[in-house]
Amino acid sequence: MGDLTGLPDLLRDLAPQVLAAVVRRYGDFEACEDAVQEALLAAARQWPATGVPAQPRNWLITVAGRRRVELLRNETARRRREDAVWHEPAPEVRGDDELVLLLLCCHPALTVPAQVTLTLRAVGGLTTAEIARALLLPEATVGQRISRAKQRIRDTGTKFEMPAPGELAERLGAVRQVLYLIFNEGYTASSGEQLHRVELTREAIRLTRQLHRRLPQDGEVAGLLALMLLTDARRPARTGPNGALIPLAEQDRGRWDAAAIAEGVAILTRTLAQAPIGPFQLQAAIAAVHDEAARPEDTDWQQILILYGLLHTLAPNPMVTLNRIVAVAMVHGPATGLAALDELAGAAELAGAAELAGTDEPAGAQEPAGGQLPAGDPVLARHHRTAAVRAHLLEMAGDLDGAREHYRQAARLTLSRPEQRYLESRAARLR
Repeated sequence: MGDLTGLPDLLRDLAPQVLAAVVRRYGDFEACEDAVQEALLAAARQWPATGVPAQPRNWLITVAGRRRVELLRNETARRRREDAVWHEPAPEVRGDDELVLLLLCCHPALTVPAQVTLTLRAVGGLTTAEIARALLLPEATVGQRISRAKQRIRDTGTKFEMPAPGELAERLGAVRQVLYLIFNEGYTASSGEQLHRVELTREAIRLTRQLHRRLPQDGEVAGLLALMLLTDARRPARTGPNGALIPLAEQDRGRWDAAAIAEGVAILTRTLAQAPIGPFQLQAAIAAVHDEAARPEDTDWQQILILYGLLHTLAPNPMVTLNRIVAVAMVHGPATGLAALDELAGAAELAGAAELAGTDEPAGAQEPAGGQLPAGDPVLARHHRTAAVRAHLLEMAGDLDGAREHYRQAARLTLSRPEQRYLESRAARLR
């Protein structure tokens, strides 16, 4: 029968792939989602007794497809259609099913925030709580968005069909954002015992590669792929043998993936020469500056500060500002950075993933326009990265008591155990 201890993780990883294949075949998102859930429940019941099939994804697709046909059978108006499809083979498994589903979910009938939320659930396989943390939104808000998106699909009779070539551009913004958020959740899991969820980063990179192959002239798709490669290249050095987080300045750069860095730099170089500059290209350029420094002290912080200034102009949001403050402190000293941080303290509209002070996360995403959070939102007021940046700058300034206090505050606020342990260790070191 084999070891089934990893069965929940296997089913979770397969769920988006199965949903993609079934939706592509039958087109009705909500009914297909229900059918896939039933197939997953069937697997959870049967596989512990019978063992995991040789091709578990095909097994799930077949069972989900049959369940979807059963639902069609119960719809009298569609009986003739059901009779036709009942004898057809199960949907073929295609390598680009998830990318197709991504494009389908980013339907113009939905608002951009709804597109992002729905596709994070369907393609990324993230839970409602994980999506809420990725977008810095209350969990209830994310749940409402998913429900409203499904209701909108029902009310409008929206069919999940591949967009015509002329319609693709209007979906690309949400597609890129979703891929980035999936990558971010994989690169630094928002909760749990592990820092990385490698299956998510790999899937995000794979899908972005496919999108880049389809749209080689899109500068922001290329910039996104370069950013992912340049960031993920550092992953082997981000954790120690016991899984502890290792900050950027202390990483063994010999363990970085040189091939991924070379590929990312090459993609970025070509793109900057051919396409209008966009936010993902600028974030990739920042990652490249970090990657090309042989030692931490060789990092060109002046160039990074300039790039953050451009990024703030093109895509202003407080999380980009927070990252820029770190660069300001590295160029002009911690006192200047702390003064800028004080100015930021009352800012609203934090969104996305910020760079943990001293680590190497992407520069900072923002939810598309229309999804910003109101000023004074308690989710923002308690965000641990702001406390971590303040602690880092206070430590640089020599205020060890203040730094220790804010490292501990940041540790209390994060749900990631590796981040908690790292922040607690920083505080303990300052005794």
